[in-house]
Amino acid sequence: MYLGIDLGTSAVKVILLTESGHVAASYSSPLSVSRPHDLWSEQDPESWWQATDNAMLALAAEHNLQYVQSIGLSGQMHGATLLDKDNKVLRPAILWNDGRSFEACQRLQQQCPDVQAITGNLVMPGFTAPKLLWVKQHEPEIYQQTAKVLLPKDYLRLRMTGEFATDVSDASGTLWLDMEQRMWSERMLAATGLTVEQMPRVFEGPEITGELDKTLAQRWSLPEVPVVAGGGDNAAGAVGMGVVSEGQTMLSLGTSGVIFSVSDGFTANPAMALHSFGHALPNTWHTMSVILSAASCMDWVAKLTGFTSVPAAFQALEAHQGAFRPVTFLPYLSGERTPHNDPNAKGVFWGMTHETEALDLVNAVLEGVTFALLDGLDAVHSVQSIGDSIDVIGGGAKSAYWLQLLADILAVPMDYRQGGDVGPSLGAARLAALGVQGLASVHEVCFQPELIKRYEPRVHMLDQYEEKRARFQSLYQGVKGLL
Repeated sequence: MYLGIDLGTSAVKVILLTESGHVAASYSSPLSVSRPHDLWSEQDPESWWQATDNAMLALAAEHNLQYVQSIGLSGQMHGATLLDKDNKVLRPAILWNDGRSFEACQRLQQQCPDVQAITGNLVMPGFTAPKLLWVKQHEPEIYQQTAKVLLPKDYLRLRMTGEFATDVSDASGTLWLDMEQRMWSERMLAATGLTVEQMPRVFEGPEITGELDKTLAQRWSLPEVPVVAGGGDNAAGAVGMGVVSEGQTMLSLGTSGVIFSVSDGFTANPAMALHSFGHALPNTWHTMSVILSAASCMDWVAKLTGFTSVPAAFQALEAHQGAFRPVTFLPYLSGERTPHNDPNAKGVFWGMTHETEALDLVNAVLEGVTFALLDGLDAVHSVQSIGDSIDVIGGGAKSAYWLQLLADILAVPMDYRQGGDVGPSLGAARLAALGVQGLASVHEVCFQPELIKRYEPRVHMLDQYEEKRARFQSLYQGVKGLL
């Protein structure tokens, strides 16, 4: 058996994977995000550890873990976790959806004009490197004490094994990685005043990085098993869904919204704010579009309009589908990445009248998020072709209504598969399996889970949504720059 641990933004989730590749159990422990200032988004790394410990103890209380052979890690990307020489956390981790380092991005681009040639990516506030420049300018005493910089899941690794290590897919989101060489770029590190010695070692996803600490193994009722490098949440989610070959594509509907597609080697289009990263498997790359607010927009509008839950809002939409007044929504509650790279973009409702009702707003938010995902799909299409359908994972994928809307607006069949709600932790467990079984078993271990349902595009809806999308895109251009 194998364990997958996924450090998300809203929860830590752990799963137990059987030898046959089926999920035997899953547990999660919630997390909260701190937003002390406008554009800020932070978490205390100690809360990550406590949530992981709680989830593991819950799993161990119900299941025999003595036959677990290895552990894989997955986690939210880009977060800056700063440690001093004694491995003590210096400040709250600055998260992926934090937009404070916009000016630092401009400085980094000026200091290293060939950043796109090295990393294949646009300089964005979400990436880790500009966060360190922000700390250097605004918190110099913290910067001077920084001995190590870790990504979120790799802080868990340190607590579990005592080792400083990361994987290619997660390191891709720092702007410090030479993307073609799959190793740290001394040039990019120097641009932020750092050295390779301050970074963890870079491994491929299935490679073993250390062993579980003896005391912790006893606490969690586990053997002292190896811990593999794992992957960033999106790459691990793709491994969990069997998205490992060229052209295979996945859409993740979590706090953020991601379109992930395996590419034919390394390819990039930073002009459209498309991400080009290493996959969690050796010699494999992928492109990725990211919108910063997806399912989180639905959480927000459900509370705003008085629904008891997001599922209750979806039930109301289904009961009244097709009977909504025209309202347009820009889902940029945390700024935006693909294709705008605009941390100052704001959420906007347009088209409201005295007749506008709560459900009109809920529908507008759902459509707005989906149109933003279509912008991201266009960015992916700018450099590569995708397969005949898209696998959908994440909490938002539980809504059949949303999956049908996605098929209609993106004009691509949407596939919902078994395990779609635990994608990253499933991928982490699969990488753990590869770590002990070897890479020769990639396609045997990373198979596509059973298809539960395919949602086909409804051709008669295309014209209606094309008109709405044109209004959506023109609205952003009309309000861009207004604060």
